[in-house]
Amino acid sequence: MADNIAVAVASNFAEPMQEIATVFEKNTGHKVQLSPTSTGKLYSQIKNGAPFEIFLSADDTTTLLLEKEGQAVIDSHFTYATGKLVLWSAKPNFVDEQATALKNGQFSHLAIANPATAPYGVAAIETLKKLNLLTAVQAKLVQGDNITQTFQFVSTGNAELGFVALSQVYKDGKITSGSAWIVTPALYEPLHQDAVLLHKGSSKPAAKALFDFLKGDAAKQIIRRYGYDI
Repeated sequence: MADNIAVAVASNFAEPMQEIATVFEKNTGHKVQLSPTSTGKLYSQIKNGAPFEIFLSADDTTTLLLEKEGQAVIDSHFTYATGKLVLWSAKPNFVDEQATALKNGQFSHLAIANPATAPYGVAAIETLKKLNLLTAVQAKLVQGDNITQTFQFVSTGNAELGFVALSQVYKDGKITSGSAWIVTPALYEPLHQDAVLLHKGSSKPAAKALFDFLKGDAAKQIIRRYGYDI
């Protein structure tokens, strides 16, 4: 019997998860409802009783916390993707491989996700610190509530530059628009993104089927197309 599945998904993974959900729905007849926003906000919603059955986090600490706090099935977490940070501008030829525009301060606004709720925001701050640029750019920072809003700041031109998720500007082996520098991984802690089966989905066959589907080759092929490592 077809069923509905409620999935909380970190903003950076919303588009590939939509593709995965479409394939899963076609194969099984089940329906997947996605709720994308920042990892921190999703954590709060789950703690406050939101009816999610699967959680796809942008880090590997929030899922463990939910297991310890009794909100998720113990030891169900696994890493579904490792994300990458990118410095991106909607303008072609504005960002080069040396991040010259960032280092020379050739911009009025630099967008990052809120580091209090978004792991990609934390990675952006780590990168700026490693480059010894945080103090210099502090007055130019604008924060998005999540990585989707951060991307919108840059794509609409309200910020000339921004640190966003590679998956937002990359597909099938190339940057899809504008110009970008894929940040050297050594400049920030690895963005291991973990999934966890929440207790609300633990007794539901459809939720468990989608959780297992995320570990399979069909899902992995989609995930890699957006620039993630697995």
